Amino acid sequence: MRTRNLRNLLLLLLGGCASEFAQPMTLGGQTVPAETLEAGRQSYMLNCYACHGEKGDGKGPAAPGLRPPPRDFTLGRFKFAAVPAGTLPRDEDLIRAVKKGLHGTAMLAWEVPDMELQTIVQYIKTFSPVWKEEKPGDAIAPSPDPWGEAKKVEALRRGELLYHVTARCAVCHPNYATKQSLADMTKAATGADLVEFRPDLYGGVAKDSDYGAKILPPDFLSATMRSVETAEDLYRVIAAGVGGTAMPTWKGALPEADLWAMVHYVKSVADMKDTPASRALRDKLANQPAFVPPPPPPDPAVPAPAR
Repeated sequence: MRTRNLRNLLLLLLGGCASEFAQPMTLGGQTVPAETLEAGRQSYMLNCYACHGEKGDGKGPAAPGLRPPPRDFTLGRFKFAAVPAGTLPRDEDLIRAVKKGLHGTAMLAWEVPDMELQTIVQYIKTFSPVWKEEKPGDAIAPSPDPWGEAKKVEALRRGELLYHVTARCAVCHPNYATKQSLADMTKAATGADLVEFRPDLYGGVAKDSDYGAKILPPDFLSATMRSVETAEDLYRVIAAGVGGTAMPTWKGALPEADLWAMVHYVKSVADMKDTPASRALRDKLANQPAFVPPPPPPDPAVPAPAR
């Protein structure tokens, strides 16, 4: 009884005494009853208001002290969802974010009853007009891993090549290979000589985003990956991309075997975090021998010296 009275008091203090919804709404292509939206509003005010704010704009009373800031639902943009980057998340994506939380942020894993969580998910769609105009993207689910433990070494080798040369992940993310290794991989894959490198080869490159600020791609040797706990989670991030950022959707752009090779390689780097292996790799990259570029090819217009 005391819990129920406290709940009712909180709803009253937060403006929850009168219903805001008289009619159902079409959100994300589905019709949501008014009573579901009202139940979601009340649960949102109890569970989410402090950080995300009454208007869903990420400006709740607790928000000023939070880094990164709470998600602004009015934008209709979500970073981590198993749909092509830039499309709206599916309900299961939003539920997963609430239940698992986002590592390294104030968004902890919340134990909200399933029925209540379903109503919250529907309610937060009312904050952005995008949900009235668009439907969620197609679901991206992990395919079976074609490498497995039997081909782990081969997968890592393939993933390293994809990351540094073929898919060019290291154009934005840090590199994890010496300059000589990068030159050798490039020559083997493309036949071209690599003679120049970007200035901050072992740091990330900040990129524009839809969130009002540039975003620095994570350094997997030290970063906390927000939505990743398993290899399947990492597959979803790589395959789907990260909404509103420069991280594109790789599903369909690469064969499934290559997607999984990237998963194995990136996970192998991330697994080094806070270990002697991470420090050893940092030392190796910081103290590598000076790179000597290959000599330019001979100019066919210049005759060879006479013998």
